[in-house]
Amino acid sequence: MTAKRTATKRKQPAGAGILLRYRDKDTAYGVTRKTTTRLARTLGLSETQVVHVALANLARQTLPRYEPDDGPLTDEQMAAIRKLVPQRGFVSYKKRLF
Repeated sequence: MTAKRTATKRKQPAGAGILLRYRDKDTAYGVTRKTTTRLARTLGLSETQVVHVALANLARQTLPRYEPDDGPLTDEQMAAIRKLVPQRGFVSYKKRLF
């Protein structure tokens, strides 16, 4: 006698998933299911993995890779830098241009 296995569902927080609607034709901002299937077959990935790879590439290209800085340096910070770094022989690029 074989026991019937029940499928276990992964519990995800509410709103964790997204709905992906494929386009009727390929555009700069969307692809058809056929294109996704061809990509999956070519790359040896599942369609879900293809979507994740595409999103990861978009994030890498679009999002900044560093935290924004705190703005310009204060006069005190500039003075400390000038004290630590020898300034002899340095000519500002502005002075060289004009």
